[in-house]
Amino acid sequence: MRRSYWAHGVIVASALAMATPALSQQIQIGRDGVRIVPQEDMRRRGDRDDYYRRDHRRDVREGVSEREAIRIARRQGMRDVGAVTKTRQTYRVAGTDRRGHRIRVDIDRDSGAVIRVR
Repeated sequence: MRRSYWAHGVIVASALAMATPALSQQIQIGRDGVRIVPQEDMRRRGDRDDYYRRDHRRDVREGVSEREAIRIARRQGMRDVGAVTKTRQTYRVAGTDRRGHRIRVDIDRDSGAVIRVR
């Protein structure tokens, strides 16, 4: 009888030892691409649910970046970008179109909407 308790105890102990979580790495997929989140960051952040909530908050856009403004201007026909001017509410992207004519595109910084093409 004692022998079976001993055997069951060894089986339970080995099962618990194998059930410990493996040291794995988290990946984060965002607008900057794929990156590996180090274990230290995961420990600092604590709960995984809290980690995901914070990650979603980071994806909330705070307006249009200068790089996105250049992309929007290129979609409006701009070939070569000369200068990007940032004002309080707009980006003004100046450059030339494919025919060599000067073109200026005004873009709203909050929504990314094209205000004017000259």
